[in-house]
Amino acid sequence: MKITSVSNLFIAAALITSCAGNKYAKTEKVYKNQAKEFSNLYRQSPVSGQLEKVNVKDQQWIASINFGVRKPNFVVIHHTAQDSLGQTIRTFHSAKAGVSSHYVVGRDGKVVQMVNDLYRAHHAGLGKWGNDTDLNSSSIGIELDNNGTTDPWTDAQVNALIQLLTYLKNTYKIPQANFIGHMDLAPTRKNDPSRFPWKKLADQGFGYWYEEFLETPPIDFNPKMALRIIGYDVSNLDAAIKAFKLHYIQQDVNTAFLGENDLKIMYSIYKKYL
Repeated sequence: MKITSVSNLFIAAALITSCAGNKYAKTEKVYKNQAKEFSNLYRQSPVSGQLEKVNVKDQQWIASINFGVRKPNFVVIHHTAQDSLGQTIRTFHSAKAGVSSHYVVGRDGKVVQMVNDLYRAHHAGLGKWGNDTDLNSSSIGIELDNNGTTDPWTDAQVNALIQLLTYLKNTYKIPQANFIGHMDLAPTRKNDPSRFPWKKLADQGFGYWYEEFLETPPIDFNPKMALRIIGYDVSNLDAAIKAFKLHYIQQDVNTAFLGENDLKIMYSIYKKYL
């Protein structure tokens, strides 16, 4: 009986472990099926549904040997505006919500990957940075577990983010200027990540920060032109100014007024993009 009891306990423990390990089995299956569909499209030779849509009589598929996969060129950082890492994972498993990111970084430093780097995640939405109007297609999205209002940014979380950014920068040769916030590309809609310690990232080579000793801008300094050169969409200038202040100044962010020191900061950042 003892042997049977021990055996039963072992089986029960194995079942519990198996269930725990398969917590996300259903969503993993959906992911694999979608990835398989994409792989089938990539494998096609000749490709169906492309050349035949071109309205010419003379058509031919001739495969080249020189091609590659998607190369992300930006990293967009968000805050989740949710209460926990688990809640964000549930949101990214919701077909109704329809949103995702490549990575989620927990408050304790845990890094969860949810989308292959080479796939297009649904994190940026409508927006523009420079001449790029589809940041979902050109960027890696990183969500930071933070409610966006009162949560502190922990050292564990920021340090884990820096490790993740180091991997992404080295792997995909992402320029230092191309590490931005959601508020930067969507200034009329977003304010995330709010209160974020951007200088810590800039000190490690991810994005820019202003100089310690600030110059007075020349008399003809044009803030609208400066913001456009940095990358902001200035079609709504007030929104662009507020987004800049959210990122670099983090004071009086609800007003588009630029004080003397604000202009010095903008001029310092602007010069880094010349």
